[in-house]
Amino acid sequence: MAFPTLSARALAPLAGIALIAGPAPAATGDLAKVEAHLNAAQSMTANFVQTDAKNRQLSGTLSLKRPGRIRFEYGRGANMLLVGNGKTLTFVDYEVGQKSSWAIAKSPLSVLLSGNPNLERIAKVMPSEDDRVLIVRARDARRPEFGTLILGFVRSPAAPGGLLLQGWTAIDAQNKRTKVMLTNQRYNVAVPENAFTFREPTKR
Repeated sequence: MAFPTLSARALAPLAGIALIAGPAPAATGDLAKVEAHLNAAQSMTANFVQTDAKNRQLSGTLSLKRPGRIRFEYGRGANMLLVGNGKTLTFVDYEVGQKSSWAIAKSPLSVLLSGNPNLERIAKVMPSEDDRVLIVRARDARRPEFGTLILGFVRSPAAPGGLLLQGWTAIDAQNKRTKVMLTNQRYNVAVPENAFTFREPTKR
C-alpha cells in the first residue's frame, strides 16, 4: 500500500482521544485566553504539515468553521480526505475505496471545533522557555486511555483573542505521536459550506 495512505491513517486513531466530558468550571488566566481565542476564531484556513510517529510527513490545506466543521485536504497526490460536517468526522481513503466515521465529541478535534469550549477541568498550561509561546496540555484524567492533546500558540495581538494557533501534537494510549504544524493561518475568512462535504469512495 502506498505511503500516503499509511501515514494519513495515523490521524484516524486519534478519534479515541476525547477531550470534553461533562460540565467544568470557568477557565482562568491563560486557559481563559485560549477559550477567548477559540470563541473569537469562528473560521480559519491554513496550510498544514502532518508528521507521524515514524517521522513520515504529509502536507495539505486545512479549512475550519465552528462549530464542528473541518476539512484536511491532503496534497501531493495523496488520495484521501478528513472531513467534519458538524457532528461526525469522516476519514475517506479513495485509494482503497473505504471510509470510517466517528463522533466529533469523541475526537481530539472537539476542543478546536466546539462552539462553547471549556478547558478548566481537562487542560493546563505547560512551562515554556519563550514567554511569547503558550502551550496547553489537554488530557481527561477520568479517561486516560483516550490519550493527550498538546496545543501550541504564539501570542499575537493581531490574532483572535491575542493568540495564533501554531499546531498540536496528539499522543495516543500507546504513546505514539502525531504532530500537525500550521502556516499561513487566516482567521474569520469566508469558508463555503460545501467544503465540509465529500465524494463517496468507490469500493475496490
